[in-house]
Amino acid sequence: MTASPATTPQAVTAPVRVWDLPTRLFHWGLLAAVVALFVTGKVGGNAMDWHLRLGLATGALVAFRLVWGLVGGRWSRFASFVRGPLTVWRYLRGQWPAQAGHNPLGAWSVLALLTVLALQVATGLVADDEIATVGPLNALVPEDWASWGTRWHKGTGQTLLLALVGLHVVAIVLHRLVKRHDLVRPMLTGDQTLPAGTPASRDNALSRLAALALLGLCAGGAVWVARLGG
Repeated sequence: MTASPATTPQAVTAPVRVWDLPTRLFHWGLLAAVVALFVTGKVGGNAMDWHLRLGLATGALVAFRLVWGLVGGRWSRFASFVRGPLTVWRYLRGQWPAQAGHNPLGAWSVLALLTVLALQVATGLVADDEIATVGPLNALVPEDWASWGTRWHKGTGQTLLLALVGLHVVAIVLHRLVKRHDLVRPMLTGDQTLPAGTPASRDNALSRLAALALLGLCAGGAVWVARLGG
């Protein structure tokens, strides 16, 4: 016998805090920094001074996210969303249920993006465009390292970064149009509609103060690195 619509149990959902405030601010701050880096890099000239500053800021943000991925809110931790290749394959075949935060494929795209950004920052620190801009750590590395770093930073690394950002945007659009999943709103509000009982991320005043202190340490580290070449 088939249950009538009036007696069919409905899944109970509720807004759940998935993205804590530090993660959201990191996300939008990193987006702004990457766009500004691309613009200043293309403009060149005096804008390269800002390009260097933005590169250091990006390095601080990446370092913050790597640490926050270990100690941050539940769904910001890598342990909560990074899965192995088999799980990614199951997700691609539609055999993985919807979950809070990043899906298995999206998790690996996040790691790829952080890795490429870290390489871009590192190579920018040692690069020399042989015109007017020299990375602050250029004099501290062998010439062949600096040469390779410059080629990577201006060529392969930039191409990979743009490709990953493009894929990220395409994935957001496809989720919205095909799966009817809005990935932007949760990154603005912090909340995602999920089955009732889904555990929420920690996002209280103490956690936010800890994140601010961590960001301060990362920023201080970036300034220290920049001064090594001085």
